[in-house]
Amino acid sequence: MIKAIRPKIELLSEELIDKILDEAYYILKKKGVFVENDEALQLLYSAGSEINSSKKIAKIPHHLIEKALSTAPSEIILYDSNEKNSYTVGRDSVHFNPGSAAITIFDHKTKSQRKPLTEDLINFSRLTQKLEHFHFQSTALISSDVPEEIADCYRLFITMQYCSKPVVTGTFLIQGFKPMYEMLVTIRGNEENLSKKPLAIFDACPSPPLKWSNLTAQTLIDCARANIPSELVSMSLTGATSPVTLSGALVQHVVENLSGLVIAQLANPGAPVIFGGSPSSFDMRKGTTPMGAIETMMLDSAYAQIGKKLGLPTHAYMGLSDAKCVDTQAGFESGIGTVLAALSGINVVSGGGMLDFESCQSFEKLVIDNEICGIAYRLIEGISQRDEPIAIDLLLELEEKTSFLTHSHTRKWYRLEHTFPRLLDRGNYGQWTESGKKTITERASEYVQELLSQEDEPLISDEIKRELRKIMETYAKGFGIEKLPELRES
Repeated sequence: MIKAIRPKIELLSEELIDKILDEAYYILKKKGVFVENDEALQLLYSAGSEINSSKKIAKIPHHLIEKALSTAPSEIILYDSNEKNSYTVGRDSVHFNPGSAAITIFDHKTKSQRKPLTEDLINFSRLTQKLEHFHFQSTALISSDVPEEIADCYRLFITMQYCSKPVVTGTFLIQGFKPMYEMLVTIRGNEENLSKKPLAIFDACPSPPLKWSNLTAQTLIDCARANIPSELVSMSLTGATSPVTLSGALVQHVVENLSGLVIAQLANPGAPVIFGGSPSSFDMRKGTTPMGAIETMMLDSAYAQIGKKLGLPTHAYMGLSDAKCVDTQAGFESGIGTVLAALSGINVVSGGGMLDFESCQSFEKLVIDNEICGIAYRLIEGISQRDEPIAIDLLLELEEKTSFLTHSHTRKWYRLEHTFPRLLDRGNYGQWTESGKKTITERASEYVQELLSQEDEPLISDEIKRELRKIMETYAKGFGIEKLPELRES
């Protein structure tokens, strides 16, 4: 049998990748990066970097980058909370997850955005648990009914109770890491098991151009020492906070990612790090950051290609839209981005459900995006030879009344060869009319309600729930917060 090829897309020549890397190494050595965190500066200084203490600039030599690349793992294996499923992050594996940290949610009933509440976080996690093409979850919404000081920790507190999938998350405050780590340890049972079987990825976002804040550098250090994967999320804006050319923005992107990699490897050689980002083509006319722009997607695919060349797992924000509601724009931007991400072999693809420049989440878009992800998975499966010979026997035996509709060969392979997205309308006009002329958004809304009405399987024990709440309440009291919202039974 002839095996299927894995369809791929590559935007950069080997010569251009080498040129981008050469320039990135040169900038790290000659100019360096701003590092606000004193511990990170000390790590860099002790390893041989040239440090300007007054300006907090670290110039990182080539040998430190090469050493970091040699110790960083090329693959990471994540496990869900009950350790039943594992996911390899590396090479050309693709795992989709919803976009993270949205500050609003699009309410389908009112057709407007509003601030999320705890109940929205719960329902979003419950939905993600039921959507098969999202392998990972995220702390997707920031709840407005708790004080912002505890918002990062609270997101994780909710998601861990209502979804068992590995989670992409992050800290808003340095002190937020400790309780979040304690929650993950509680789920795993002990620190050693969490280290061996990571449950979460923590985003660390440098500030463009070429800056690591105190918070993000500390996140790298904390995660490295706990063996929790760090996801480097560089966020250049072409012509605003990075060079306007795509190749120039890629040089900056590589500088920021490699400097983060070095910090993490100095904190703990062998610490898992993901080469990622959320750059954007800056729209000078509107002053906005269109994540659905084709140039944004090109940047994502290109830097992922560089990350693969360096032997690192990769991440990107793709499959999201700048539309303000679930409309045609949302569909085509998300569809193009999701397919390009899959063809690029990006390992962790964040963005499902997102609208309005990474600021808004939508339940309806989430379930539609789940089906787009399923289509993308079918695409990268490729075309296989199913039989030997392929079709000679079938076609030689053709008779006048032969019908492939009733043929045993059709029954054998039909469902294996073809996808059947639930929400796409593949009926004729008459069937569509009879069904009420519903749009895909209306069908998605009905499906959301159907999924949320289903009873959930228990994910964690009552004992673990109590321990999670104890950690959350203790952290909240440190900010003078005495009461948390009541939660529905999970």
